[in-house]
Amino acid sequence: MIPQPFIHDLIARADIVEVVGRSVQLKKAGINYKGLCPFHGEKTPSFIVSPSRQTYHCFGCGAHGNAVGFLMEHTGLGFIEAVRELAQSMGVAVPEDEQSPQERERAAQAREQQATLGELLAKAAAHWRRQLKDSTKAIDYLKGRGLTGEIAARFGLGYAPPGWHGLASVFGRYDDPQLVEAGLVIEKQPDDEAASGPSAGPPQAGPHPLGGSADVPGGRGARRYDRFRDRVMFPIRNPKGAVIGFGGRVFDGGEPKYLNSPETPLFVKGRELYGLFEARSAIRERGYVLVTEGYMDVVALAQLGFANAVATLGTACTAEHVQKLVRFTDQVVFSFDGDAAGRRAAGRAMEAVLPHATDTRSFRFLFLPAEHDPDSYIRAHGPAAFDGCVTAALPLSSQLIEAVQEGCDLTSPEGRAKMLAAAKPLVLQLPDGLLREQLLQQLAQLGGLETDVLRRHWAVASAGASGPRPSRSTPEAGDPRGHAGSGTTTGRRWQRPAAGFDTPRRAPPRTATLLDRTAALLLQHAELFLHMPATQHEALAQHPAPYGDFFAALERLLHDQGPLPCATLLADLPAQVHDDAAMRLLLERLVHLHEIDSEADPAIELATLLDRLQLQAVEDEIKLLIESGDLSDTAAQRRNELFGLRAQLKAPKPEPAR
Repeated sequence: MIPQPFIHDLIARADIVEVVGRSVQLKKAGINYKGLCPFHGEKTPSFIVSPSRQTYHCFGCGAHGNAVGFLMEHTGLGFIEAVRELAQSMGVAVPEDEQSPQERERAAQAREQQATLGELLAKAAAHWRRQLKDSTKAIDYLKGRGLTGEIAARFGLGYAPPGWHGLASVFGRYDDPQLVEAGLVIEKQPDDEAASGPSAGPPQAGPHPLGGSADVPGGRGARRYDRFRDRVMFPIRNPKGAVIGFGGRVFDGGEPKYLNSPETPLFVKGRELYGLFEARSAIRERGYVLVTEGYMDVVALAQLGFANAVATLGTACTAEHVQKLVRFTDQVVFSFDGDAAGRRAAGRAMEAVLPHATDTRSFRFLFLPAEHDPDSYIRAHGPAAFDGCVTAALPLSSQLIEAVQEGCDLTSPEGRAKMLAAAKPLVLQLPDGLLREQLLQQLAQLGGLETDVLRRHWAVASAGASGPRPSRSTPEAGDPRGHAGSGTTTGRRWQRPAAGFDTPRRAPPRTATLLDRTAALLLQHAELFLHMPATQHEALAQHPAPYGDFFAALERLLHDQGPLPCATLLADLPAQVHDDAAMRLLLERLVHLHEIDSEADPAIELATLLDRLQLQAVEDEIKLLIESGDLSDTAAQRRNELFGLRAQLKAPKPEPAR
């Protein structure tokens, strides 16, 4: 766990102009910097970076935050990942409170190995890009698929020429073990061939294409050869843009059609999405992400105006894929072929999204005619027609009901019971909320039952057959609550810290912020949150992580279950968010706060804190508007609105009636 003081110090020391400037072209504008907002499409810069306050703010879309918040929003990193990324860019070592010296040493070795593998992959990608420029065959193939040089350059496409040892000219040591570890080279031992017979490996005799023997040593009697040969190469990048693997597409007629890198310390197919790095801005502009089935779909769609597409890497959609996607958008559209294989893939995707289907998220399923993929459909019918298909895509609720009805005769009790039995494990994966409640009602109606009867039956059956319902969040890799990709949690829940609100109270930390005090008060008096207007809920949820995540998760829990005691909230809140490590850090901070006067009315204290938070936001926006030098009528009107609001917030409040 990263100590909280270190995080605060790191953010204070960071140069936000440098952090943002790596991704956004900034120009000096008075004491600030200005550029085009990376979070929405715009032609006139409204994105302001303030070095004095170490913050960014967009007057167009409202995006704002600090250096860590920018990394989270722009790259899709979780809170802890963003802190580590910022620290690494500043050359600062991240302290780990709970790691032993041996664990820290292993972590350092793992980071060093990952950096080395990343350099090898980047070098191979550059080599294959150069080879593409000299290959008429590969260029003609890509042109035949309707791709331009601009789109090929944007995705870093390359070409791996035929020949067993093409990379020997790129790397000084072709027998370097790291080339095998990176998935660039295959090493065959004599025992492998004895056990499996002749392979597709290089011939045992004959000239090496670069001179010498075809047997390139990698161990005693081992033979090495390039994994990718005579294929169009698609670099797979992580959300930060680093190459972590490759997909190679064979020219017409060869098998396998697509060949992926093997899993390595950098690359796990079940976690990565092709094109996510390239699609980030378009996802924000269009408001949704389109999940397709192949590399060429993603590149072709970007060519045709749908740059918000990504693809799974030859695997079914997993819970980890969904976790990555919802960091960028709350609207996900899956595109599948209309055949049986496409329906099966849709079923697996549906199961992956269920634990993440909150009331504020949208998951939809688009099925194209069997003779079309997205590329061919747009070319045949045009972008507007494809947009119409996206709009008409089946929502998750309809997809679930359609799937559970398959093969069931709803005119008979047996058929209805079979349908409800198929629906039960799916519905119970949904988070508590209005979507789950409406699906219960709809399924009960289809099954010929009263909703309360179905709810009681499923609740009793769940308690008797499978024990308590698992946590709603699917654990990420390394999560102590369960196994990556399992979709359930089998380990312990996060335990409340030893010290809490019912322990002897401590002096408040001097660094407690208004957000700290507001969050701590609501943990103690959760019932106050239910009486706040929706506009205040929304304002709190829009604060940068982890505070925004805290208030949004608190709203979900209280909406679903009513006022809850502090101990229950402390135990349940981490399971409501994807970055539960950041939530634990925040809760451990809040649980020791006692900023609220024990003799004060909690409702009055909360109202005061909310007013101060709103005033702080108004003051910040006024200052940014003035410093931006924007003299437009729109800016002037906004300034006047803010001045009026500031005066209203500063006006003395009437004494409450006694």
